[in-house]
Amino acid sequence: MTVLLVIILTMVLLGGAVVVFTPDPRRQAVTLSIYGILLTVLFLVAQGPDVALSQLAVGTAFVPLMVLLALRTMRGRLHKPGGPRGDRR
Repeated sequence: MTVLLVIILTMVLLGGAVVVFTPDPRRQAVTLSIYGILLTVLFLVAQGPDVALSQLAVGTAFVPLMVLLALRTMRGRLHKPGGPRGDRR
């Protein structure tokens, strides 16, 4: 059990570094989702199934989806006339 926990903690550490050092925000959202799966496995091994289920729903699905939607919204606003604020003069 301890060896498995050390392996998963190492994977979570490496996964966090990959998320931080990913330069493209869209790819970062995908790596964030994979990082959420790693955290889910960590919580399952640490015998926290309720926390693992919450992490699976929120960290793996909801947060990356919101990041991608925010990026899409920002991209749409930057290409409209009037600039990023939408001011039309």
